[in-house]
Amino acid sequence: MKITFSLLLVLVLFFFSCEQKKINKEKTVATNLLQQIDAFSGAKDELLHALEEHQSEHQLQGLFLEARIMYKKIEWAAEYYSPVISRRINGAPVIEVERYSGQVFEPAGLQVIEALLFPHYDTTNRTELMKQLRQLQTQCDKYKTYFSKVELMDWQIYDAAKLELIRIQTLGITGFDNPLTLHSMEESSAALQSLKQVMQMYLDENDTEQLTVPFDKAIQYFDEHTDFNAFNRAQFILQCANPMTVALVNLEKKQQVKMATYNRLLNQDAKTLFDIHAFNVNAYAPNPASYATKERIALGKILFVDPVLSRDNARSCQSCHQPDKAFTDGMVSNTALNSTKRLYRNTPSLINAAFQPALFNDIRAVLLEEQIDSVIHNKSEMHGSLKTAAEKLWKQESYKGLFSKAYPLANRTAIDTMEILNALASYVRSLTSLDSRFDQYMRGDQAALNTEEVEGFNLFMGKAKCGTCHYMPLFNGAVPPLFMTIETEVLGVPQTKQGKTIDPDLGRYASNKVADLKHSFKTPTVRNANLTAPYMHNGVFSSLEEVIDFYDEGGGVGMGMDLPNQTLSADPLKLSDQEKNAVIAFIKSLESTPK
Repeated sequence: MKITFSLLLVLVLFFFSCEQKKINKEKTVATNLLQQIDAFSGAKDELLHALEEHQSEHQLQGLFLEARIMYKKIEWAAEYYSPVISRRINGAPVIEVERYSGQVFEPAGLQVIEALLFPHYDTTNRTELMKQLRQLQTQCDKYKTYFSKVELMDWQIYDAAKLELIRIQTLGITGFDNPLTLHSMEESSAALQSLKQVMQMYLDENDTEQLTVPFDKAIQYFDEHTDFNAFNRAQFILQCANPMTVALVNLEKKQQVKMATYNRLLNQDAKTLFDIHAFNVNAYAPNPASYATKERIALGKILFVDPVLSRDNARSCQSCHQPDKAFTDGMVSNTALNSTKRLYRNTPSLINAAFQPALFNDIRAVLLEEQIDSVIHNKSEMHGSLKTAAEKLWKQESYKGLFSKAYPLANRTAIDTMEILNALASYVRSLTSLDSRFDQYMRGDQAALNTEEVEGFNLFMGKAKCGTCHYMPLFNGAVPPLFMTIETEVLGVPQTKQGKTIDPDLGRYASNKVADLKHSFKTPTVRNANLTAPYMHNGVFSSLEEVIDFYDEGGGVGMGMDLPNQTLSADPLKLSDQEKNAVIAFIKSLESTPK
């Protein structure tokens, strides 16, 4: 077949035209981002100027809300590309301590400014306000430098867009980053409008309706339902959020976007947060070579009930993590090995432990293998020796066969202690379940929940403020949308049920001597909570009703304790008895144990 010079020229020009169009598309996104950063910086300048001019509280508060709207328009890119800078712009209003490095981050940014302006502006805070606003400019300058140099890629834009949609439905509608103003709906609408403009650049005529219709519906829903407490979060997720994420994933596949894959908890191809396999059980395994397999899980299940791992065969893992109690033991705290002395912490559930980026109540362990090693060698818990256990197991023909299948190795002459840890960890990684009646409801089964349970979910995510620490859909402290960090909180848990003295356990402070971490503990999951009483790290509360009452009072400070580093708001929630019962009914709908 002959190709004329003219035809070849047309083909070459067409190719370069397509490439130029692609380049321009991503450059346009970057250019728009820079303009939006300027708009955010300008809104900040207006607030600073108003502060310098001693304008009224009402004017200052209004300008602040405008600045937050401007930030929300860049949030999808800011959080994805520049999380470190974003932490200084819209991070938590409390001291944060980096889990791995121990680096301390002082509170700064919009959430700190919110607390200085709301509910009322105290003029004695003027100097601190001006300081915070000037610091924002430094971070804006960093944004501008970054986005003027970075080369955006289409797969990253799709990935960032999906994560922003997850962020909106898990954090945006809960008051997570605006607890005093509660302008969650207005801010979420602004974030969606900005994201829609970005994604429209990737649509052709056939795709426009597929994506813009669910986006427009969600934006309209936010604009028509601005009351924070009355907002129907269940309805929004079902009718708006789920269709948006489904449409975005479908569009990505249709356009054959070459997505760069990377290991994370929420699978990149998950269409919604509630897909049955949305989360990756191997995300926090040490490496691909240690991923759970059918053979390793089977071996770990046998080891889990074998007391050979403990001193004198006195205790197995299952002694404290009993399947019929959602892998807890039903005790305030278990006893030390061969003793009547109580351990100082309540036994946590192992269900969905694979979805936690850090383990133990004080998050001192990163890997399940690390946690298991600590428990086996702890003198009060199992007082075992992995080396001794490995030698004993090697003498049993059945275990020889099981280890050889799980960890194929030529000319094997022994069992490696790491294989024991990984087999047990693999079994624990299999103890996952995200198929409760609540999950079924969120997949479209409207009969799965009753009216009270749906109302309980809306309260949990709204007025009751549970969802700002127990993040949907895992309902533990792993922060969405990446779920790479897990939070600890200072709640002021009392030593006794009716007492006004804080429990003496210092929690995370024991391994990280930062004063603000005293009495700080990991936020556990509330999935299967109806099966795991008693509650809190010390088992002080025997019922969900007592737990809800504790939060309703405002934690330890609300009960009258002197605890300046409490991170839980001390303001009472003012939940009615009917509302408390609804929240508990919802929590019970989260029951779903591994099969």
